[in-house]
Amino acid sequence: MTTYAVTGATGQLGALVMEALLGQDVNPADIVAIVRNPAKAAGLFERGIDVRQADYTEPDTLAAALAGVDNLLLISGSEVGRRVAQHSNVVAAAMAAGVRRIAYTSVLRADTTALALAPEHKATEAIIRDSGIEFTFLRNGWYTENYTGQLGQYLQAGAVVGAAGDAKVAAATRADFAAAAAIVLTGEGHGNQIYELGGVPFGFAELAATVSDITGRVIPYRNASLAEYQQGLIAAGLDEGTAGFFAALEANTAAGDLDTDSEDLAKLLGRPATPLSEAVRAAHAA
Repeated sequence: MTTYAVTGATGQLGALVMEALLGQDVNPADIVAIVRNPAKAAGLFERGIDVRQADYTEPDTLAAALAGVDNLLLISGSEVGRRVAQHSNVVAAAMAAGVRRIAYTSVLRADTTALALAPEHKATEAIIRDSGIEFTFLRNGWYTENYTGQLGQYLQAGAVVGAAGDAKVAAATRADFAAAAAIVLTGEGHGNQIYELGGVPFGFAELAATVSDITGRVIPYRNASLAEYQQGLIAAGLDEGTAGFFAALEANTAAGDLDTDSEDLAKLLGRPATPLSEAVRAAHAA
């Protein structure tokens, strides 16, 4: 019997991994959901999943939560600037607990990209390598939901506004990334492997055209300068630091840091990633 644990199991990605594991007919008793707030995991508990409370910042809770775990999916923390220390705590606890393999949700080309979010992922990958535990790095691209989640804003503004020019993004849905993570967590042959994961690349003019087709509204793509883009974020209510961070990500996008021609995701899934049109249609219907 192999025990599979997932951190952040009630988060947006983690909850989908839970569903993917159950969809693979993994015995719920062999799944450990590691969460900060067990009350949010009541539904998982009712389905027979072992729910354990832990926090990335509290090593003692992590030690107990990882007891008896064989394969661990470490979903990266959400607190930018604090993640290296938090992930270090998880890896140390995994070493002490005798975890056999860690799958980690990283970012595209974590060791070479200029992406503003990459340094913490690169550092985490190094920590996992140095632990001696078998690893799988799931270098996830952007979520399609980063764009479909703005559908209301696009319609209100009458345009998709950005500063990425004709650059493309190889985004995929959270459900696609979650399914791949579940496959890797439970499957064989993924030890010490690195997967660059992305969907079919699309540009922002294509995104705007897809939104137009599905909503019946004419929504063009308006390409602004980075300065204009940042000022627009500030005008929308973001503070200067946050607006600057998002502007840096937009510059990364323009430079191609969110694009990949890797077919790793489709190969893991055994099918193509969810098309952009399907994701936009689902968001519009929600």
